[in-house]
Amino acid sequence: MIDFFKPAAHKELLPSDKIDSTYKRLRFQVFVGIFIGYAGYYLVRKVFSLAMPDLIALGFSKTELGFALSGVSIAYGLSKFIMGNVSDRSNARNFLTAGLVLSALTMILMGTIPLATSSVFIMFILLILNGWFQGMGWPPCGRVMVHWFSIRERGTKMSIWNVAHNVGGGIIGPLAILGVAIFADWHAKLYFPGFIALAVAVITWFLLRDTPQSCGLPNIETYKNDFPPNYSEKFEEEMTAKEIFFKYILKNKLLWSIAFANAFVYLVRYGVLDWAPLYLEEAKGFSIKESGWAYFAYEWAGIPGTLLCGYLSDKVFKGKRAPVSIIYMVLVFVSIYMYWTSQSILANSIALICIGFLIYGPVMLIGVHALDLVPKKAAGTAAGLTGLFGYLGGALFANIAMGAVVDTWGWSGGFVVLLSSCVIAILLIGFSWVQEKRGYNGIHV
Repeated sequence: MIDFFKPAAHKELLPSDKIDSTYKRLRFQVFVGIFIGYAGYYLVRKVFSLAMPDLIALGFSKTELGFALSGVSIAYGLSKFIMGNVSDRSNARNFLTAGLVLSALTMILMGTIPLATSSVFIMFILLILNGWFQGMGWPPCGRVMVHWFSIRERGTKMSIWNVAHNVGGGIIGPLAILGVAIFADWHAKLYFPGFIALAVAVITWFLLRDTPQSCGLPNIETYKNDFPPNYSEKFEEEMTAKEIFFKYILKNKLLWSIAFANAFVYLVRYGVLDWAPLYLEEAKGFSIKESGWAYFAYEWAGIPGTLLCGYLSDKVFKGKRAPVSIIYMVLVFVSIYMYWTSQSILANSIALICIGFLIYGPVMLIGVHALDLVPKKAAGTAAGLTGLFGYLGGALFANIAMGAVVDTWGWSGGFVVLLSSCVIAILLIGFSWVQEKRGYNGIHV
């Protein structure tokens, strides 16, 4: 492991009279750090989608742009899994910050060098790089979450943290409008958010810390007196990559079940998100400002939807994630149908807001579920597996195949794909619910 990424060393425990106040201060500080940091990742993850109408005007086809956009999903899916395993054995503070800086620089390069947007191949390569660096975001946040927050509070904390990507993803619409207004250049949609992300990376580094033990504090289970089933002191020790993979990931049946479900949830998520600016402008007659603000509303609507989803799963369904996910996906199906068939700008905007409100709940719950199914030193790898399926199975199809489907069968063909994906996701999540009812818990592997 490169020295820069090595986990921070444990320090001698602080005096007992300082532990509580220090823990409270640092818990708030690191939570703000991962929230701001992960929002920063989303400033530069999907800005290419906002530039697609401009690239269409230059002569690129939807299929070509879908192929270029697939670079993010291909690389991100692999990176979230591979780099997730690396992050389980790394200092979260340095790992998270490094990925954000590299991702921001990649999009600044794409926006400032004319050659970068001159061909599909070059755009594809740059988006692969961006996707790989983006894969360095979620896993270290998961590492921070499981080390600083106990299992009984993790669902609520994760639902709050998860809205970071709605904040970051929602801001890019107004940022794109502002960037174009300032620089009078559509390329500003790419490089202006990149410069903002660099500033966010600096703030994130100052806020984050790796583990409580690296700050002279006891582990979170001891501090909160909240020990998960089958907890062992061994879970506080760093694990090898082989131990993580073969003992806690590959044999974990429930983890694989929710990973397959995640593929179809992500297909719906990105099938709507990535093509919204182009669909709204081309099929519904939205202006760039109207589509930009609709994109903003879609992302920010996910905030109350995610918070409600976390509350329902914890308080109403007593920690069961599947029932809420199924309810949400049924309502997503209805909202997508409305988005497809509505004619007015108002009705389409409302439908898009409803989809945004609903889709991020299942996305969040699958991530929380993955963290709960493994020891905390394997959290990044577990989340990476669900991400691998989500991006290589779902988002990749949404990038490549959706473009080809729309080119061949029109937008109606694309909506048939989205509605079918909702149904399959509901069935797969239902299967995981059956497994839970039978008493299966992945941590018992």
